[in-house]
Amino acid sequence: MTRRDLRGRNEPTVHAELGDPPEWLADSEHNMPREAWEILRREIPWLNESHRMLVATVCNQLGRLIAGQEIGVQASVFIKQCLSEMGATPSAASKVGAQPNGDEDDDPTAKYFD
Repeated sequence: MTRRDLRGRNEPTVHAELGDPPEWLADSEHNMPREAWEILRREIPWLNESHRMLVATVCNQLGRLIAGQEIGVQASVFIKQCLSEMGATPSAASKVGAQPNGDEDDDPTAKYFD
């Protein structure tokens, strides 16, 4: 999809950040979903309030990994799918407009698409 194709796209306006994990998401010896929440909040900074249910859902699976539990193939695929949906994979990050850290403000393709 080219940048031109995205011009007519309307993104929802959400003013609230992702925030703290919900109270019902509780860490235990075998699952660390609250820790997973903090990792996702830090590593995927564009997540906001509208993503809370998706983040909570994937945190239950990631929390099991953090706690050293084994997970099956289905859970692994589910995690990858959720991370992709949130723009947390290299190919998906380019679709959500994630920018690398640093002083790379100039987009070399801007002169062709703007």
